[in-house]
Amino acid sequence: MGFISVSDFAKKHGISERTARNYCAMGKIDGAFLTGKTWSIPKDAKVPQRRNARQNVMPLLAVLREQKAASLKGNIYHKTQIDLTYNSNHIEGSRLTHEQTRFIFETNTIGMSDGAVNTDDIVETMNHFRCIDYIIDTADERLGETYIKRLHAMLKSGTSDSRREWFAVGDYKRLSNEVGGQMTSLPEDVEKDMKELLADYQTKRQPTLHDILDFHVRFERIHPFQDGNGRVGRLVMFKECLHFGIIPFIITDELKLFYYRGLAEWGHTDGYLTDTCLTAQDAYRDMMEHFRINYQQ
Repeated sequence: MGFISVSDFAKKHGISERTARNYCAMGKIDGAFLTGKTWSIPKDAKVPQRRNARQNVMPLLAVLREQKAASLKGNIYHKTQIDLTYNSNHIEGSRLTHEQTRFIFETNTIGMSDGAVNTDDIVETMNHFRCIDYIIDTADERLGETYIKRLHAMLKSGTSDSRREWFAVGDYKRLSNEVGGQMTSLPEDVEKDMKELLADYQTKRQPTLHDILDFHVRFERIHPFQDGNGRVGRLVMFKECLHFGIIPFIITDELKLFYYRGLAEWGHTDGYLTDTCLTAQDAYRDMMEHFRINYQQ
């Protein structure tokens, strides 16, 4: 039969060594055995399927739409709005707290009492709420350039960036930029690169979670907008999960460093980002269970 190490198994299947080792410890890989502190895995062993990686989550979309229309508090729509907006903005440097974000959403007022707050943080928070409403309303629409640009226009409308001549709200960047020390697409290449990315993605009739993550990484590496790429990209992931019956997820501030590592390592060790998003997906599944929203097939 022959055996391979945890490291080789992880590389072979594009997962992290931590995940491979956990699978062994939990007895999920047939034939794997421990010698001292070292696992040996059969060469032909397969990666176990993650529980409920794909589900019929259309009931979730229906509930989100109903609760949005009803404007009720204390439900999954209410919690999604606050948690997704707070965490996505906080990852990008917003100084608003979770409680301040909740207060803005619930009262449509500011009411800050603990020091100065950047007005852009407030404007972008309110804009992000609108973006979430938009993706809930239009989750079943096909993803395209116009859709992505509309999200960016919603997010950046009324910000200080929108008053800068060189900043294109709802349109592709005019100046070169980088992300994480890595160069991104040049302004003159963005439209071509985005068309290629979307054309490739649209060939997938039923995208998997891996396909959505791959789109996200390629989108972030293009970095088509001057600012707001991370938030638009994460909104797109949430929208596409709703569209294709995959449990959505929220990258929390606690997962930020793992998320960044996953973006950087994608294409070498896809498991880093996959594991991070599956962890976030588990948390959202728990939320669905709490609110008794069906996700079983």
